[in-house]
Amino acid sequence: MPTVAFHTLGCKVNFYDTEAIWQLFKNEGYEQVDFETKTADVYVINTCHVTNTGDKKSRQMIRRAIRHNPDAVIAVTGCYAQTSPAEILAIPGVDLVIGTQGRGEIVNLVKEVQEKRKPVNAVRNIMKTRQFEELDVPEYADRTRAFLKIQEGCNNFCTFCIIPWSRGLLRSREPESVMRQARMLAEAGYKEIVLTGIHTAGYGEDLDNYNFAALLRDLEGVEGIERYRISSIEASQITDEVLDVLMSSSKFCRHLHVPLQAGDDTILKRMRRKYTTAEYAEKIANIRKRWPEVAITTDIIVGFPGETEELFENGYRFMKEIGFSEMHVFPYSKRTGTPAARMDDQVDEEVKQDRVHRLIDLSEEMQLAYASRFVGQELEIIPERYVQGPDGQDLVSGYTDNYLQVVVPGDETLIGQIIKVRITEEGVNECKGVQVHEKPLAASF
Repeated sequence: MPTVAFHTLGCKVNFYDTEAIWQLFKNEGYEQVDFETKTADVYVINTCHVTNTGDKKSRQMIRRAIRHNPDAVIAVTGCYAQTSPAEILAIPGVDLVIGTQGRGEIVNLVKEVQEKRKPVNAVRNIMKTRQFEELDVPEYADRTRAFLKIQEGCNNFCTFCIIPWSRGLLRSREPESVMRQARMLAEAGYKEIVLTGIHTAGYGEDLDNYNFAALLRDLEGVEGIERYRISSIEASQITDEVLDVLMSSSKFCRHLHVPLQAGDDTILKRMRRKYTTAEYAEKIANIRKRWPEVAITTDIIVGFPGETEELFENGYRFMKEIGFSEMHVFPYSKRTGTPAARMDDQVDEEVKQDRVHRLIDLSEEMQLAYASRFVGQELEIIPERYVQGPDGQDLVSGYTDNYLQVVVPGDETLIGQIIKVRITEEGVNECKGVQVHEKPLAASF
């Protein structure tokens, strides 16, 4: 039986794509082996291009695969592969480069390499692509939450972002295809689905008479799925119609990840973001008025070109006023080819790191404040991993619908089930709790 090993860098969409590529190899009789500990006939490295670090790590993993087995077929895909195929093919030992489209042909291309032993560049012009590439993932090898990719690409062209050039313009998956895969995941025993994409809630912008709210309504009716979580949603996309759907059913998680990126209007304008801080704050206030216990998390870019200490302090105060449940904080990273990389007033790396630490401290304060509101309350979690406590106690960890990670006493039989817990202690990264003993809903995978 031929063997294949995978290594994935980057975002949830990349992890979905890797799972989809694995299904293609699996259908051709391949066995998946561990990337680090086993020798494989084929290595697939799914690369990231969001930051310079992503590029560097991608090259490191490509070279590591070549060292593991110089005779193997080394196939490189993902965003870095899409934008820099020649750079990757220049690495001795790389056999196949395929970008972020046309991956349905990867097994045939591997066969071609094995027969001809000539490197293949299968990267296409992604900006000409208008169709969503259908790649199903009916089940996941080792996950209790299933990811369901509903769209690809982005039309926003923020000045800091290379993604439109590596993923192309927005393409929505056909509604029937989304529903089919959701039902497959339900049949496989999954209780929670995370809806994901490059610009997830932009779903439907390229479809006639069907939008994101309509998709959510249809998904709500899939039997067996207890939770839907939206990976990310822009403030402008949280319309009253979307809120009505989210609040009409207990299946939709009380958690919205709403990227802010910067808390000062001068920086937002330089980023080419399509809102002001006032508009963002108004949107969040409206959400909380209607959905008081919702967790609002966000992304922040620190040290964008032109960010003075005064502008940073403006942003700091704004974020504190909003009171996020958690912030994902990133230092700005120059991407060649983006307008921001050519801007004057680049911020010193040491200044960036200082500001990153200040915002992480603020995020932890806000995490504790949000989590403390739920101490004593009974919530449901789906345990995702088993750990042993320092005293040898069996523990499981999972997320509530409002994105609190909770650790409770329990064994591996609880993984993938829905259990009710009482929160006993808040924490920055995880809360503590105890199980409220009711019969759990078992998953079948």
